[in-house]
Order: sequence, then C-alpha cells, then structure tokens
Amino acid sequence: MDNNKFDIVGRVNEIYDEQQVSEKFRKREFILETSGQYPEFIKFQLVQDKCALIDQFAVGALVRVDFNLRGRVFVKDGVKSCFTNQEAWRVRAEVETPAAIPADKPRPNSQI
Repeated sequence: MDNNKFDIVGRVNEIYDEQQVSEKFRKREFILETSGQYPEFIKFQLVQDKCALIDQFAVGALVRVDFNLRGRVFVKDGVKSCFTNQEAWRVRAEVETPAAIPADKPRPNSQI
C-alpha cells in the first residue's frame, strides 16, 4: 500500500505558465480552491510530461487532483530546513451535483 497518494476536489483558481527550471527539468504550477466553511488555496505542481494535464481546464473548473507529497531537507547558511511540494500526477473533471433542495419545499414534478 502506498501511503503517499492523495486526492482532493476543488476549483481551479489560477494556472501558471510552464517553467523550464533546468535543461532536464520543467514544471507547471496551479492553485486549487477547496470548498467548505474555510476554503483553502493549495498550490500543486505538474512536472515533466505531466505539465500539459491542466491545459484542458479553465479557471473555475471543478476538478479532482491526484497527487503525491514530496519533501526535501536542505541546509542553507548552517540552518537545516525542509520544503514540501504537492506533485499532481492526474487531473480529472469532477461532476457537479445540483444543490440540495430544502426539505420543506416540494421537489419539481413531485405529487402534492
């Protein structure tokens, strides 16, 4: 079992241009906004041949992102630190569900 695979549903909030970081490494970032009482804005990165996965979506699209957490420890000026990335490997359209109709109101086409 791989404990490093996650998925999350949210709306695309921002899509950035692809960056060629080095001769052998390219990445593309996007921000996902989650729903709920306190929405979160989470930045994901797509790398190498996965950079185009976000092309089919526009800002505002509801998507499901499958991703891995990636982290590295580094030392700068004698201080040890760590950075973490959310590396997306699949982005899929998520089906929108209609808002629930309050229980005290009749449903369309219902018999009274």
